Amino acid sequence: MDLLHKTDRFPQKFLQEMEQLLGPEEYRNYLDSFNSSPSQGLRANTGKISLNTLLSLCPGPFEPIPWIPNGVIVKARPISEKLWENEAQEVPVKGKDSGEKLWEPAKDPYHYAGLYYLQEPSAMTPAWLLPVKPGDAVLDLCAAPGGKATELGSRLQGRGILFANDISNSRAKALLKNLERFGVINICVTSEPPQKLAQVLPEFFDHILVDAPCSGEGMFRKEPEMIKDWEKKGPAYYAPLQREILKDAVALLKPGGYLLYSTCTFSKAENEDNITAVLNQFEDLELIPLPLFPGACDGFGLSGVIRLFPHKIKGEGHFLALLHKREGLKSKTGKNSSLLERNKSRKEKAGLRSYSGKEYKEFEEFLKGISRPFQSERIRQIYDSLYYLPEQFPEETGLRYLRTGLFLGELKSGRFEPSQALAMALKPEEVSNVIRFSHQDERVLRYLKGETIPLGKGEISKKGWYLVCVEDYPLGWAKGNGERLKNKYYPGWRYQ
Repeated sequence: MDLLHKTDRFPQKFLQEMEQLLGPEEYRNYLDSFNSSPSQGLRANTGKISLNTLLSLCPGPFEPIPWIPNGVIVKARPISEKLWENEAQEVPVKGKDSGEKLWEPAKDPYHYAGLYYLQEPSAMTPAWLLPVKPGDAVLDLCAAPGGKATELGSRLQGRGILFANDISNSRAKALLKNLERFGVINICVTSEPPQKLAQVLPEFFDHILVDAPCSGEGMFRKEPEMIKDWEKKGPAYYAPLQREILKDAVALLKPGGYLLYSTCTFSKAENEDNITAVLNQFEDLELIPLPLFPGACDGFGLSGVIRLFPHKIKGEGHFLALLHKREGLKSKTGKNSSLLERNKSRKEKAGLRSYSGKEYKEFEEFLKGISRPFQSERIRQIYDSLYYLPEQFPEETGLRYLRTGLFLGELKSGRFEPSQALAMALKPEEVSNVIRFSHQDERVLRYLKGETIPLGKGEISKKGWYLVCVEDYPLGWAKGNGERLKNKYYPGWRYQ
């Protein structure tokens, strides 16, 4: 397909705006970028594995992403050897009859083990530039499907609290799955309008990421279907929405905290103009200049921000700006405790109870096989489920939670069943009953598909719950009886 044919579907208004923004030469270079394919990025989950160790396990080849220390570009190449017996993830190379195969990272058991996230390189940048440290209270305000939230969770190292919010309940469910697959334990996943969060949690967060809904101009190469949305809505629709989200985000931010605003669009109205507007609206905000890296550009009419273009880097279009709320200045976003007061009774209505070890003998018995300590004052029961709340958890908010902390498991008719989330959060050395399968063992895929797993003589020594691992990385639970493993892998996560 030639360049003219690729770009003739673009709205003329968009092309004219891009030429005006970039100038004739840069504009032509931008159009030329549509002659190349988008880059597939892979980001290591540093909460589970280092990048170097991960790359030693995966076939690659890989190319470093210069500005992302734990990210690489996956360079597709044929592989002739099988990755494991009865391998279902190999597919023929299109247009070739040689029988050579390609590695599909999304179907690798290491992906199911939460060792990495597949993410477009430019999209890795916002979470990396937000100055998060363990113990912080962090909010990803528009978080689904979880690419940026999983990185923030890894960097918190289980300390502090990570609120991951998305107004779409269905998208928030995908967000929750990705966070739990990554083994992030200190999460609160919500599905609320930003305004509601700002009302009940004013000035609560040390750092906030706002990857705002946008017209998507920077993703036209990777996701051409976004062109139709641009024609229906475009920057004129999104810019006012983004300003409202920014206003609520400022209300949620502590004095001294940082707010990273990002979009995947080129429009000045959605980018520089929005940042200028919020700086003018809130005198306690200041723009913190972001360091440029090779291929990154400064803003148009506003210096200190970052723009990424597909003709300058191996990634799609992005915009980033870092804001700081100065201390000692009176904020225009005062605290509102009225909703907190009105929602005090919801604790009982939601079936929430404090934990007492005497009441849960089955859970206490299970914990005898787990060496990781759990503080009893942070354990809560909601109906038949047990949760381990994050540090700094704000109770009695009345928020619509999909998850509050680490889901430990369920109490069922005199027994305790550990959760998939707990399996992903543990390390093999913390569990007394562990069974490890090699990456090449065909039983790995059988387990991920939900099948009963046959065992060889002496593979397990006793009955009970077992943490099933691929090499040293947990996949889920099973119940062993000496001859086989009864599969307890969560059905919604199964290998497709």
